[in-house]
Amino acid sequence: MRDVLLASASPRRRELLAGLGLNVVAHAADIDETVAEGETSEDLVARLAATKAAFVAARKPGELVIAADTVVVIDGAITNKPADAAENRSFLERLSGRTHEVFTGHALRLGGRSDDVVVRTLVEFRPLEEEEIENYVSTGEGLDKAGGYAIQGRGAALIRRIEGCYSNVVGLSLPTVVESARRLGVRLV
Repeated sequence: MRDVLLASASPRRRELLAGLGLNVVAHAADIDETVAEGETSEDLVARLAATKAAFVAARKPGELVIAADTVVVIDGAITNKPADAAENRSFLERLSGRTHEVFTGHALRLGGRSDDVVVRTLVEFRPLEEEEIENYVSTGEGLDKAGGYAIQGRGAALIRRIEGCYSNVVGLSLPTVVESARRLGVRLV
């Protein structure tokens, strides 16, 4: 079983990597995640993932470090994690019947080498009734998720279709991580 360092406290990212048979050791990177003036969504997730990876790699040289950062974007605006149930409701009302983008920046570090990739997935919500939104919000599932929903949970019923990588919407594109690691000389599968 290969050890990897995950520069994140996300249980979802940890579960995705563990599903590959990896021994995942989480090392959360406490960094400033403020959006820089004029920064695009793609640039933001790339910068944050790279900063997290560098933070952990500096403390654990020679180890394979995997970092990621995910944002949900609708109408060009970043939709982060909702602060409370009211904001979660507002997010879902905005996403209802529409397509949005999910961007995840991936940054891998190993012995001074790096591989960084941003992945974009389109997610189309079906039109939601007010009662459905209330029922979903009442579960609390979306409170700690970018965009206010979990595709891997009850939120799957809100989604009509996706175009792109499913695990990217969860928070880490597994195919991207496997390919990036391979470019660094590491086989994860």
